[in-house]
Amino acid sequence: MSTTEIFLLAMLIVFALPYAVWRLGRTEYWAPLVVVQIVTGIVLGPGVLGALLPDYYAFVFRPPVIAALNGIAWWAVMLFVFIAGIELDLGRAWRHKRESTITAGFALGMPLLAGCIAALAMLATPGWVGAQGRPWQFVLGVGMSCAVTALPILILFMEKLEILRLPIGQRILRYASLDDVAIWGVLALILTDWGRIGRQLAFLAAFVVVGALFRRLMRRVPERDRWYLALIWLAACGLGADWSGLHFMVGAFLAGAIVDSHWFDGPRMDLLRQHVLLVVMPVFFLSTGLRTNWAVGGAAVFIAAAWLLAAAVGGKLAGIHIAGRILGWQSGEATLIGWLLQTKALIMIIFANVLLDKHIITDETFTALLLMAVASTMLTVPMVQPRLRQMKEALLGRSA
Repeated sequence: MSTTEIFLLAMLIVFALPYAVWRLGRTEYWAPLVVVQIVTGIVLGPGVLGALLPDYYAFVFRPPVIAALNGIAWWAVMLFVFIAGIELDLGRAWRHKRESTITAGFALGMPLLAGCIAALAMLATPGWVGAQGRPWQFVLGVGMSCAVTALPILILFMEKLEILRLPIGQRILRYASLDDVAIWGVLALILTDWGRIGRQLAFLAAFVVVGALFRRLMRRVPERDRWYLALIWLAACGLGADWSGLHFMVGAFLAGAIVDSHWFDGPRMDLLRQHVLLVVMPVFFLSTGLRTNWAVGGAAVFIAAAWLLAAAVGGKLAGIHIAGRILGWQSGEATLIGWLLQTKALIMIIFANVLLDKHIITDETFTALLLMAVASTMLTVPMVQPRLRQMKEALLGRSA
């Protein structure tokens, strides 16, 4: 078979297998399609398919095919992060700044602390820190991975639970939006390269100047031109950030963060996000799965994943309950919000991909983080739905 035919075979597997599992297995309650796609990527990786059928794995996922898949995956994730940046609404958070900052601070700070403690324990065993990772980068990177909330998947879950437009849903979006900004700020800190600090400062300075000019241009052109200009801006920011050593995903988020969502038609932007998830993000999930590794030993990776999951879940719930006590929330509200903010898939996987690309973590740490992200996301709806049924009447009466 030619490389083109094998590439198309890989694409056939990418789209057909997770859809069949999701639809025939009726997994929507505990694992929506996006989660099934992530798990399928893990199964198709070297840790499962590569171990069970090494010849078939080597035949399908040969280097030219992986290179082609990676190209699609890079652009897919840049688009996804760009859209996430556009959809941030920090103005709404500012209007409720006391409640939002207290809740977002504890929601991020407590699991970050718990994750850092878990990472410190992992330092005692070799095989977890990447070749170019310093201890503080590893600890902070793993800690932040435990604190991440995936805003786009959170939106999908709240739509499914029919609370996105309710006051409680809008509050949760405010908390997650503030944490999103902090996550990318911490990533930029981790990636600061003192050997290339001149490049990084030059990129940031150019971003501020050119970004101001870009915003003036976007205000003056019709919407049909804004879509094209936005893609040009995205590619330029990704290139500049990667050239400076900050990674193209940081550039993609910055590119979206300075774009006003009202410049675009809302339904069309929602449709674009859905199309990116449908058409190209499954390729990113597969490429992510191809990076999983159990070389440290399957048991050690699963133990590490469970250890990190406990830190992430326990820290997030503890932080939200502290915020709830300070702000005087009603009984059960903190638990509901805490479980919704456990959603980690996508953003945490993107975050961990950057750490792996920069050799701050090893393949084994990446696999443990990936398993933790999938488990925490799959827990969200089953833990929230029964609590939501008990609280829905009370939640309808609360103001945003």
